[in-house]
Amino acid sequence: MDYITIFFIAVSLAMDAFAVSIANGACVTNFCKKNAVQQGLYFGGFQFLMPLLGWLLGTSVKNYIEAVDHWIAFGLLALIGGNMILESIKKQEEEIECTVVLTTKNLILQAIATSIDALAVGISFAILDVHIVAAAAIIGIVAFIISYIGGILGTGLGQFLEKKTTFVGGLVLIAIGLKIVFEHTLML
Repeated sequence: MDYITIFFIAVSLAMDAFAVSIANGACVTNFCKKNAVQQGLYFGGFQFLMPLLGWLLGTSVKNYIEAVDHWIAFGLLALIGGNMILESIKKQEEEIECTVVLTTKNLILQAIATSIDALAVGISFAILDVHIVAAAAIIGIVAFIISYIGGILGTGLGQFLEKKTTFVGGLVLIAIGLKIVFEHTLML
């Protein structure tokens, strides 16, 4: 898998963190650049660690599933992307309460919640023989940058952008899953 594809996966994975960052920027009283850096470090750190954990899990089962690995990768990415799209639709129907406090506990919970999909992508990376350290680093760095930007934007743009980014991120993950299936089925 090339680095451009990994970059687009990283951007898609960071959309949940971006949405939460926007909400934090909109809802935390006196949100500042220090808060944006802090949440970026949490979100980027977890987005870096989760693919590594997924890759370790994926390498342990790789030999058993090589014949259908591209379909599994597609299924995981489509499931993650579809879930992101559904979540964005649900968020459009709900009101978001602005009672967020950026404690360590809240940031860890937000970081875990926004990086679970990166665990599944790590499993896909193991199946596809992706160089995991470089991929995880790209994912973590992109998540940091996007989370930082989201926090800063959130202070001005609030809930409008949050609903759109998760939907687009889901579409991009599904498209990447389709690309993997096409590459593997056309290569056979």
